[in-house]
Amino acid sequence: MTSRRSFVTALTSLAGFAVAGRSVEPLEAQAPAPPATPAARPAIEWDLSWMDQFKGKHKQVFDLHSFDLSKDSPLRQPTNYFDTFRDVYRLEPPDVNVAVGISNTALPMNMSDAIWEKYGLGERYRINDPATGKPATRNIYLGPASGGSGPMVRALQAKGAVFWQCNVALSNFIARLARDLGTPAADVRAELIAGFNPGVKLVPAHVMALGLLQERGFTYEKV
Repeated sequence: MTSRRSFVTALTSLAGFAVAGRSVEPLEAQAPAPPATPAARPAIEWDLSWMDQFKGKHKQVFDLHSFDLSKDSPLRQPTNYFDTFRDVYRLEPPDVNVAVGISNTALPMNMSDAIWEKYGLGERYRINDPATGKPATRNIYLGPASGGSGPMVRALQAKGAVFWQCNVALSNFIARLARDLGTPAADVRAELIAGFNPGVKLVPAHVMALGLLQERGFTYEKV
């Protein structure tokens, strides 16, 4: 019995020696690293007062967030909205209002011909020019400078429709372009914003603009 007790005592002593001999890191070293600080977005003075200009009884915002422009045009829906109010109720702008929210994959619709050509938007977004069957080097959604008719950007703008561009989606696209081309992001950003179609509104975030317009009485349609 004495021999067994001596053996257990010896094991306990050895275990204590092993623990005492281990190097214990200070508590500060074991603390988790603080989260990385997100990259700051460019400071912008936002003017969203244009959202208060819509005074019509009938107002609808069309959400083009993830519409695939390589497959179809999303502008038939806002065009039909205007046309059917005209035909059924004999109502036209400013009694009928439309906003077109653009983000993500619908971004090229807001860009000028010069931006389409320089940055190859037709090839990047797999959008072919119906006149050539090849990747478009111009904004095929603009329509004639006179406005014209049909589901085109300028025709809708002539009726008072407002197009916006999400700044979050724009910033992500700028980062990709700057990386691919080895160009400073600030330079790309300045050029893209200068290359918006006339009348396009830059908003802080697509989801924010959708909510703000619905607070102002707009109905919502996802295209």
